[in-house]
Amino acid sequence: MAENNKRRKVRSESMALDAMHIIIGIAVVVMAVISFLDTERYMFLFPAIFFLAAVLNLVTGKYWLSRTKRERRRRTAAVFQMVFGTTLLIFTFLSAMSIWWR
Repeated sequence: MAENNKRRKVRSESMALDAMHIIIGIAVVVMAVISFLDTERYMFLFPAIFFLAAVLNLVTGKYWLSRTKRERRRRTAAVFQMVFGTTLLIFTFLSAMSIWWR
């Protein structure tokens, strides 16, 4: 019975991650299109786009880091994804500071 609960937990985590990818992906695309149509008016969306992309990369990296124990290549990819998410988080703050202190 414990094995069945573990499998169900993995499926629900995977489904939640997929749902998050879809929702954040759609939000990023919509905000990017809006912000590029009128850059001056919707400049405040750029930090939000960077932030959502950072969240997506950090959560996905953490998920794969916790799922892979022995596979070195996948662990390296997960760490790289978390580093990229951290870089996007830095871009979020830089973008926000450059827009608000203009």
